[in-house]
Amino acid sequence: MSIIFIFRYLFKGSITCYRSSAVRRGLHLKACQPRPAMNNITDIHYGPLPADSPYVKPFRFHYTQNGKQKSWDLLKVHDSVSIVIFNVTRKKLVFVKQFRPAVYHGIISGDGVEPGSIDMKKYPPELAVTMELCAGIIDKPISTIEIAREEVLEECGYDIPVERIEEIIRYRSGVGTSGAEQTLFYAEVTDEDKIATAGGGVDDEIIDVVEYDLEEARKLTDKGTVITSPPSFLFGLLWFLTNRAPKN
Repeated sequence: MSIIFIFRYLFKGSITCYRSSAVRRGLHLKACQPRPAMNNITDIHYGPLPADSPYVKPFRFHYTQNGKQKSWDLLKVHDSVSIVIFNVTRKKLVFVKQFRPAVYHGIISGDGVEPGSIDMKKYPPELAVTMELCAGIIDKPISTIEIAREEVLEECGYDIPVERIEEIIRYRSGVGTSGAEQTLFYAEVTDEDKIATAGGGVDDEIIDVVEYDLEEARKLTDKGTVITSPPSFLFGLLWFLTNRAPKN
């Protein structure tokens, strides 16, 4: 039986005015809404994965190699985009933070903890708040660069045309389980591109936008650093520091 991790989010928090074009889903948020608290999480439990999940489809891949029959358990997931965003007005890299159930599960299961016996003081949700590049899945029939433009607006609140977004490289992620393709883009933004009422995600997404100056960003790659971020974040950051970071 396939298993998924289920969380209940309680939308409590301060009032923040924001709006997103929500172009990917064709929705519009109201100008002012309660801003949910990212770490207000309760009622953690497991459940079976629905067969009609639009995000993850597990299956077994059979093949013959050198005359020997083999099999491999895989996941069909969406391809995706990620974007390195640099605010040239203030010389800051723009990242996002969000709670990731998979990371939380990895932490507690690694310690042998099961749902129903989680000490939330020992394992606070903050442990699974990751820092990432602005990113999103490819779930509609438009170009990857258009998907990237939408994500920059929806998650980070910068409204820029596709002409200012540069495709850098395509690579495969999760090569042991999914082999999905991710396309890395680079975009330079200014304070004038910022839509004050946009950003933070759409629908029930809870995303915080954070900014790092170059010195702070370089420290994230120091030897011995332990960071709750995916490899794509570190790759994109190193690419920027190597190829596009201002020299002075």
